[in-house]
Amino acid sequence: MQIGLADVPALERGVSLLGSGGGGDTVTAAALLRGRLAAGDRAAITPVSALARDAQVLPIGVIGATAVFAEKLPSGAEFRAAIAAVERWTGCRTDALVSIEVGGLNGVVPLVVGGQLGLPVVDADLSGRGVPRLDQLSVAAAGKGLTPLVLAEPGGQVLVLAEATATEVERTARAFLAGSSGSAVLALAPIPASELPDCAIPDSMSSALSLGRQALSADAEELADSTGGRVLGLGRVVEVSRRPGPGEHGRIGFARGSATVRDHRSRSLLRLEMENEYLFAMRDGEPVASTPDVLAVLDNRTGVPIHCDVVRQGIEVAVLQLPAAGFWTDPRRLPVLAPRAFGIDCDPVLLEVRR
Repeated sequence: MQIGLADVPALERGVSLLGSGGGGDTVTAAALLRGRLAAGDRAAITPVSALARDAQVLPIGVIGATAVFAEKLPSGAEFRAAIAAVERWTGCRTDALVSIEVGGLNGVVPLVVGGQLGLPVVDADLSGRGVPRLDQLSVAAAGKGLTPLVLAEPGGQVLVLAEATATEVERTARAFLAGSSGSAVLALAPIPASELPDCAIPDSMSSALSLGRQALSADAEELADSTGGRVLGLGRVVEVSRRPGPGEHGRIGFARGSATVRDHRSRSLLRLEMENEYLFAMRDGEPVASTPDVLAVLDNRTGVPIHCDVVRQGIEVAVLQLPAAGFWTDPRRLPVLAPRAFGIDCDPVLLEVRR
């Protein structure tokens, strides 16, 4: 599937929705893609089935403080350095790219890189939504592990992590980011195309594009109906609180917070617990929705998704619950993104359970 300039608004809206309130600045990523397309680069999404079974597919994306991505745009050298280091270490030449995360800016950036390098981007990703931690990527949940991997930051540092558990990878990556520029390009070892269906979320890029097209032409109720989701609330944000998250081994964790919406229809209070993403929703104290389903907060005037870090008191919003990718509703993988994985002592409350 060829991606043209006319497709960029829908792709940007779709990946922003799938970010579940996180995932970074999709507006800047979309502007980069428009620029490359206008310059003559080609961007295409290739189905997994169209690849040779032994094709080597390299997962790539941006991690860290995604606000830095908008303040200091990548030069492109970081992506080339990361890919080159992985190829040297593994001895495998890259035949295609796959995004580590379709939710947020990483749903767009691999198309920019693929266009620059002349590499196809596979219609899949390693998260199916926005996820905050590397040990929550689908390859880790499927038991494949994350190493070897490469981190390349804008200052020129390149780190190769040869062997570590998924938890150790997450810890090491955060330490690297804290001691460098705050963001970096991540590249994992290439995965044979024949193995992708077992450790990735297929068709996620084209699904994001389709979701974005629906979102651009529908209101919140219509979007929920067309996607198998539901509207959790329509109303005004009456309170936003933020606090440090729980850390481990003396380290501060991701910032936590909550946003409370007074529903105009029922007068109930809908409280959203958030970390990097919206994770959990309660109506008048009763759990009504949770990760791994996607919880999205939309500006009620424009339909634009509102990220966790900019949601504020007084704005009129629609809160949506969209169904999770089937990969995450499998009982073997559900605990990786269930509320307890974020320290919320509650069972998952998913759309599938309510049908």
